Amino acid sequence: MKPREQSRFTLEAQCPVTGARAGWLETAHGTVRTPAFMPVGTQAAVKAAGPDELTEIGAEMILGNTYHLSLRPGEEVVGDAGGIQSFMGWNRPVLTDSGGFQVFSLADLRKLDDRGALFRSHLDGSELFFSPERSMEIQQRLGSDIAMCFDECVAYPAAEEEAQTGVTRTIRWAERCLEAHHREDQQLFGIVQGSVYPELRRQCARELVRLPFPGFAVGGLSVGESHDEMYETLDAVVPELPAGKPRYLMGVGYPPNLVEGVARGIDMFDCVLPTRNARTSTLFTWEGRKNLRNSAYARDFSPLDPQCGCYCCRNFSRAYLRHLYKAGEILAARLGTIHNLTFFQRLMEAMRASILEGGFPAFRRDTMRRFRDGGYIP
Repeated sequence: MKPREQSRFTLEAQCPVTGARAGWLETAHGTVRTPAFMPVGTQAAVKAAGPDELTEIGAEMILGNTYHLSLRPGEEVVGDAGGIQSFMGWNRPVLTDSGGFQVFSLADLRKLDDRGALFRSHLDGSELFFSPERSMEIQQRLGSDIAMCFDECVAYPAAEEEAQTGVTRTIRWAERCLEAHHREDQQLFGIVQGSVYPELRRQCARELVRLPFPGFAVGGLSVGESHDEMYETLDAVVPELPAGKPRYLMGVGYPPNLVEGVARGIDMFDCVLPTRNARTSTLFTWEGRKNLRNSAYARDFSPLDPQCGCYCCRNFSRAYLRHLYKAGEILAARLGTIHNLTFFQRLMEAMRASILEGGFPAFRRDTMRRFRDGGYIP
């Protein structure tokens, strides 16, 4: 196995009571402060938000999807444009998922074996074969700052035998990804699988840590398991991961999950939750979740969140936002997206500040209480 470059992650501070960490991750297109939340731009676009708005919000890295970008516009087009940053007008870091999540989410449209996954395109029915080598080829052409290994994300619930098969395949595919990956300005992260079986998770992590990855992700969560199962899985996995390399929890973005993930030593997150919910009128505030279609806001002329300084909250009332959602105006999704992404970024910034200042346990306790009182936690 060829040697890989060392992680470009610098740990600034760690909570002595919990596992919470604050650090810096250096990439080819800039530095990302951790803990970090990455807005999802599946098809090289964060829905309803432009690059200038993402910059103003404070997003430092976004996520793109290898499977979807290979279908359209195709990795050749993105590569010929100068890479994904040039193509989409975003001059900050980008992480690309490998297509492994589509092994789970498009299970009805694929056949799977040790070679890889044969998909039937959800666009036109054409066949599309993904292997570790093919995923690396696409991601290197896309030019993302961080590429992810092609892995098998099993459904939940999964029998232990099925989860073991996924772990074995994920480890073998990780080795093949390393052999196929050669782009020096792109970091390649390994992904820990194993469903909610602690011993399988530990096995997968231990095998992957032996390989020269500069960072590691925990995949296969937020696929139907309970919050407690998620946290128990993290409790099993995180101690097996190197302290000097970044840790990424994939596809998890419910606010309490972010706080509890950080408390367990996770550095990076992504999720469609803030943008998807913004399009369906559910907005996140420090007072709790608010459904702006609710009639209670028809004559409420106060800001959406008095504690928020985003463009939406500075300029528009709850009554106006409700009107936009009821009328089906595109502006509703845009304003809601700006607000929700701002809320998530400020939450991450507040956690980072509390870690650096030595007050994360109190922050965690107080914030989780507020989330519970605001209806985030059943």
